[in-house]
Amino acid sequence: MATTIQSVNSEGGFGVNQTRLVTDTLDLTNINSFELKNSNFGDVNKKEYILRGLNTSVLTYNGISPIELDSNTINFITGNIIGVNPSGTGVYSVKLENVVRCDGSGDVSTLSTLTSIVRDAVPDGQSWSVVPYDTGTPNVFSYSTVRSGTTLTIKWIAQVSIVAVAWA
Repeated sequence: MATTIQSVNSEGGFGVNQTRLVTDTLDLTNINSFELKNSNFGDVNKKEYILRGLNTSVLTYNGISPIELDSNTINFITGNIIGVNPSGTGVYSVKLENVVRCDGSGDVSTLSTLTSIVRDAVPDGQSWSVVPYDTGTPNVFSYSTVRSGTTLTIKWIAQVSIVAVAWA
């Protein structure tokens, strides 16, 4: 029996594998990451991500992968990160603004960091923190979270915006 493979469809918008990506009113939906480019500036792009993690971990966008940066770029990275315990009584919310360089060999280094603590309601006896993760695999950036003083599961969520500029 013949099979019709439909990887792209356009009924009521635009979709891939029957998952709607663009609605008929031109709204984007079901996007894991998003890249914006200006046709006038080919050496600049902006990407948006949602990252997650639990307890002490490196945040990822799919449970496995941190963010990949292109080699030879300077990146302006803004992350809004929140950690919360199961009851919602413990909360740590922070905004990190980083300038990050990724050289030709993929070595990632944080050039500057501005940290704004939005809310620090971590229960007494516990310590939660977030720092840029720029070590390890070449071309990789994320945030490293640490939770100590409790065995409760701390859920971390981050909304991350990256403006990358080619830098040779």
